[in-house]
Order: sequence, then C-alpha cells, then structure tokens
Amino acid sequence: MTSQTRTAITTGDGVRIAYRFDGDESKPVLLLSNSIGTDLHMWDGQVSALTDHFRLLRYDARGHGASDVPQGAYSLDRLGRDVVELLDALGLRRVHVLGLSLGGIVAQWLGIHVPERVDRLVLSNTAAYLGPANQWDQPIAELLQAPDMQVTAETFLRNWFPARMLEGDDEVVEGFRRTLLATQREGVAGSWAAVRDYDLRRTAALIPNPTLVIAGEHDTVTSADHGKELAATVPGARFTVLPTVHMANVEAESEFVGVVTAFLTEQP
Repeated sequence: MTSQTRTAITTGDGVRIAYRFDGDESKPVLLLSNSIGTDLHMWDGQVSALTDHFRLLRYDARGHGASDVPQGAYSLDRLGRDVVELLDALGLRRVHVLGLSLGGIVAQWLGIHVPERVDRLVLSNTAAYLGPANQWDQPIAELLQAPDMQVTAETFLRNWFPARMLEGDDEVVEGFRRTLLATQREGVAGSWAAVRDYDLRRTAALIPNPTLVIAGEHDTVTSADHGKELAATVPGARFTVLPTVHMANVEAESEFVGVVTAFLTEQP
C-alpha cells in the first residue's frame, strides 16, 4: 500500500482545500466526504479495510481541518464545486463517492450536477432535506456568539454516538472531541448555512448513478425515515439500515465497510 501525506489545492475562489490519498494507485478511487465538525480523520478506522479494494481520496471540507475557513455562509453549490475542482486538479475523471451526513448531501449534489464524474454513490446517514430553514438561524447565531466550541462539541457527540461509547474514556470518541474543539466556529456555522439553504427533495430524482443509501436505526440527526425517503427518490437506489446512531462508519465499522464494499465491487 502507498500513502501520501496531506497536501492541498486552491479553489477558484481562493480557498485552500487539504486532501490525502491512501492505497494502491492501481485500484479504483473512492472519494470520502465528511460530516460537519470532522476532518478526514473521521474515516481513519476504515482506511485499512477499504484500501484492500480502493485507493482512498479523503479531504477536509472548507471550514474544517487543514483547509481554509472563509467567513460567512457556505452554499451546497460551493461545497460541491470544491470537490469538482479537487478532482480536476488531480486529473480524476470518474470516482466512487461515499459521503456521510453533510458529506452525503455533497455526494447527492455531485450525482445531480456532475453525474459523469461519479461511478457509484453511497449516501450514509443523510437526507435530501433538513428543514424548515428557519430552525437553523438561532443555532448559527448562538454558535458565532459562543466563546468556543465546547457546548456545540458535546451536543454533536451526543447526537453522533450511543451512550455506551460516551461513557468512560472511549479513545475514538475522544478523538472526535479533540477535532470538534479544534474546529473554528465559523467553519461549522458556514456549513450549517449550507444545510439550512439546501433542498434536494425533487432534484435527487435526477441522480442516474447506482446508489446505496445507508441509515442508522437510532439516528436522531438524519433519521431512518430520511434515508428511506431519499432511497425512494433516487431511481433504483438500494436501502439498508444499520443498528447505529449517526456515525455508522464508526459504531458498526465491520458491517458498514461490508455493505459499502459489497455494493461498490458488485459486478454489473
């Protein structure tokens, strides 16, 4: 296996987007897109198993990790175009895409707007719509007025993981906590604005790519019903439910990697 340390591209609007590759260059590329409040390390536990089949391309979305943190509201269109510009810069014509939460929303955008750049799509713990829009205004304002990420970090962790993982000193949870506390508030607030303003309930029906939708049975952020509705909208999409909260890739790692790998490697 070959690995590459994190490096970056610069988008057309001047934002530095950090990325890294892991795995054999001869294998098909699988792009991984992250949740709000995380960086590319949210997939660390799955890298070893996934690189048996794929060359992984991970990146930090704008506002997160080693990428730049522009001020103000982000849009889903801009987050999607960040990915397109990354693929262009790396000379990648077509890749598999796996996105979780906001990453799954970005993955939907790619399937709608640039389906020719996507082979197969996996949309995990995500939704076509998380409205009404006005429910996001107060959390955005409160976060930008807060002294730090402490309160938001603990809220995220409670929404992401089951109680058994939150009790004690689970090292995986502690890693996510450290990432959240190090994330700039403007990056989370800008990303929340993208969630506030998007609505793919109709346009998700335009996705032509083979698609797998994964939902968490106990997910309170993007519910199993959200996943079911999304799968019913995307033509021919498959739907599976795992016994998890929001971070299905972490909580049910073996099952998650199994269903993803089986779908992406299945022969036509």
